[in-house]
Amino acid sequence: MQHIQIQPLTAEAFAPFGDVLEAAGAPDKIINLGKCGRFHDRARLDFGPGGRAGLSIFDAEPRDLPYRLDLVERHPEGSQAFLPMHAHPWLVIVAEAGDTPGAIHAFRAAPGQGVNFHRGTWHGVLTPLHAPGLFAVVDRIGDTANLQEYPLDAPVIITD
Repeated sequence: MQHIQIQPLTAEAFAPFGDVLEAAGAPDKIINLGKCGRFHDRARLDFGPGGRAGLSIFDAEPRDLPYRLDLVERHPEGSQAFLPMHAHPWLVIVAEAGDTPGAIHAFRAAPGQGVNFHRGTWHGVLTPLHAPGLFAVVDRIGDTANLQEYPLDAPVIITD
């Protein structure tokens, strides 16, 4: 059984899979009479032909480490962004691109970090490490199927 060690979530390491959403560095703009820093246009949102943006709330059960990964999924018609509605670290799992998932990578998102998976990126299911598992999710709403699930032939163990 393959074991994958969790690495910190950084924009550079995550770039092949999507965007890291965080208020890091200096804001792009100062608004509201100097009371608010705006970190502008931080994700490549993609809702594909015939799709529109949807905002949903997910409430996922927390998982324990080591975590047994046996399923990944992707959204072929559009991107999907996860924005935590809590102040806890959480697990982000992705697989390299291909018709089937490639090598698995695991990242620990720090409090205040979200992600936007680019269209077609294989990823693990929403994996909070603490309760509550509340996330705002921005993704494609449309008439075509936008979910492909892929059960792994052999589970992968994600460890600290």
